[in-house]
Amino acid sequence: MRILVVEDDKDVGGFVVRGLKEAGHVVEQADNGRDGMFMAASEAFDAIILDRMLPGGIDGLRILETLRAQNNTVPVLILSALADVDERVRGLKAGGDDYLAKPFAFAELVARVRALARRATPPLPPTLCCGDITLDPARRAAFRAGQRLELSPKEFALLECLLASPGLVLPAEELLERVWDEAADPFTSAVKHTMHRLRAKLGDPPVIETIREGGYRIGPP
Repeated sequence: MRILVVEDDKDVGGFVVRGLKEAGHVVEQADNGRDGMFMAASEAFDAIILDRMLPGGIDGLRILETLRAQNNTVPVLILSALADVDERVRGLKAGGDDYLAKPFAFAELVARVRALARRATPPLPPTLCCGDITLDPARRAAFRAGQRLELSPKEFALLECLLASPGLVLPAEELLERVWDEAADPFTSAVKHTMHRLRAKLGDPPVIETIREGGYRIGPP
């Protein structure tokens, strides 16, 4: 998933971002309300983790209300030290989908974010398949003809993106956004080089097709 974390506390924000990245997600971060508002409104995310009290003249509730007024339905988990019932109700009424009070257990945070994403998008099958290739996102395991593939996190994420959209051409720019993060150079050859390594590990016959001036596709159109 591509997740935006809007949190001004450097320790909390750093902890959450590191943990989510280690879990295989692409994570962007904003540490104030203005940047958080801009990123949430202008970029596509699968979920947002949003603090209530933010510097920059824009608090979390205003970000939420603005997104919902724009018919932006991205799932939002409010993460806040304001833990009493009235504050939770305010956050949910403003458009939050869930509310987690600080301090929190990271495992619970991840479980709640995943639950929000499942409710917001059509569910994918527990395993993704194309021909003799099988990928199990929950186990972070991929196989070809029954043999386990030793893939790096980026190779695994690329294969997962392709298998989740069989027959569709995914532009390199979209793959860069979904698998890397905003710090990635838009002119980088990271997608091309990682795709080359992925193809080598998948072996023959080739299953990933390069569409000239289009992108990459797995499976028949």
